[in-house]
Amino acid sequence: MVPQRLLPWSTCRTIFESAEAALWGLKSIKRSCHNFCTAICQDVTYMELKNLLKSKKIMLIDVREPWEIHEYGKIPGSINIPLDDVGDALQMNPKDFKEKYKEIKPSKSDNLVFSCLAGVRSKKAVVTAISLGFNSAQHYAGGWKEWATYELSEKKQGN
Repeated sequence: MVPQRLLPWSTCRTIFESAEAALWGLKSIKRSCHNFCTAICQDVTYMELKNLLKSKKIMLIDVREPWEIHEYGKIPGSINIPLDDVGDALQMNPKDFKEKYKEIKPSKSDNLVFSCLAGVRSKKAVVTAISLGFNSAQHYAGGWKEWATYELSEKKQGN
């Protein structure tokens, strides 16, 4: 059996202090990333989205999976680019984008709005878009659930 030597207390304290500093740094980074996302992720309301769609001054990208679109429906005027494809799609050359999505590829200065079912995936898509230089990216936090609820309500009221 090999005799084990204990480290002096000062060495142990240095190691623990370093580990504590590293953990604090990780917590700080996590907090900063959350604050960054909160600061950059601008929400669009139902009425704002409806007006933006009428003005045709945005590209609405639904980041749900294709089966969700087929099963539940989509916001009129939206194009489907699943969340896992958003980064690659926004970096495609314009010809390939047009061929795949049947739309003109947005430029980095265009207004993009991302939607999904309830706002979780669309927020992730906004972070991806902004990291690629699409600084006007926003998301519709209410998603398909909210849109469908409001549209049904408006139809019942005859609007």
